[in-house]
Amino acid sequence: MSQLFIRCDQAGSNTEVAYPDYYDFVAVTAPMDDALRRNTKVEGGPQVAMSEQDYKIVPVTLKDVEKVLEHLRRFFFREEPLNVCINLLGERGDEKCQELENYCIQTIPEGLSLMAVTPSDKVVGVILNGSHEPGHLDEMQRNADNCPHARFRKILQLLVAVDRGSDVFSKFPDVDKLFEVRIVSVDSALRGQGIAKALIEKSRELAKDQKFPLIRVDCTSHFSARAVARLGFECVFTLRYEDHCHNGEPVFRPEIPHNQVATYVLRLQP
Repeated sequence: MSQLFIRCDQAGSNTEVAYPDYYDFVAVTAPMDDALRRNTKVEGGPQVAMSEQDYKIVPVTLKDVEKVLEHLRRFFFREEPLNVCINLLGERGDEKCQELENYCIQTIPEGLSLMAVTPSDKVVGVILNGSHEPGHLDEMQRNADNCPHARFRKILQLLVAVDRGSDVFSKFPDVDKLFEVRIVSVDSALRGQGIAKALIEKSRELAKDQKFPLIRVDCTSHFSARAVARLGFECVFTLRYEDHCHNGEPVFRPEIPHNQVATYVLRLQP
């Protein structure tokens, strides 16, 4: 497997870190079913009231990898609709998908990801962001087809189909690099209190500061699509799960109302 070497600054010194370039494309968007909505009950535990003064949004750095993964293992990995419908973590939900974890880790060195943390340094929300450029579809397809994890391979292949079908760079020919919101995850006990919205808004500010002309997000959840639409994003592509087939059968059959993946964009620069 080839390696992606990214130079980053950590503890005041430049460090060269190797990560597999195996998953160098857009990730699954988290199920923001409750994360951007208020007055929502969450099964499995009581809601905890939290104001913006109770957490701060900070950059995710390489030293934060393990605590970010721990958060994702507890929430996003177990709850994302496609992960659930294909039993990505096994029948009991207790298996580890190293390929998914690598997929999450490889975006962090770009320095575009953020997390919401409490004064006690507990991670209560994560948004993993990255940059994306045109011209990599064939490589993306090969990497997806060669993924050793059979269930995660299905998700990677779907994402290639979405990238190919959405054809964002053709729709916006003046854009040669865009900002991707790849994963959003919020502690289930704290959903409905604006944490995901704050993470997305801070990401939008970061993208604008970094001179990205466009933000893209692929929504695998019905509710996450509605949420980003309310934040001003425009839908430019949809793929119904029933139309994404292998040997004539749909690859994914998530629970209602999750019936399609949708690509949304937000223009930042004219």
